[in-house]
Amino acid sequence: MKRAIALTFAAAGAMFAASFTGTITDSGCAKADHKAMNMGNDVQCTIACVQHGAKYVLYDGKTAYELSDQKTPEKFAAKKVTVSGTLDAKTNVIKVDKIAEAK
Repeated sequence: MKRAIALTFAAAGAMFAASFTGTITDSGCAKADHKAMNMGNDVQCTIACVQHGAKYVLYDGKTAYELSDQKTPEKFAAKKVTVSGTLDAKTNVIKVDKIAEAK
């Protein structure tokens, strides 16, 4: 039900507050698959990619959402988290209010 409501708002191009669960990764490896990069483990790859110009994103298994906060996600690199915030459906950016490890 929550997903259906989100999709309705997204289709309308609206902004809405919600919680989003997924993996913190980077825009260069947006599907959280770092094997081809040969840069060490997923945490190391995510942080290195961001240091080289990629952005932190939340990947929920289908979509990668850019995060407005590009500092806090570093400590959650490659971890499953819940991000609370407001999604701008036009830009696919979540304005981050809070990030916490998912339970």
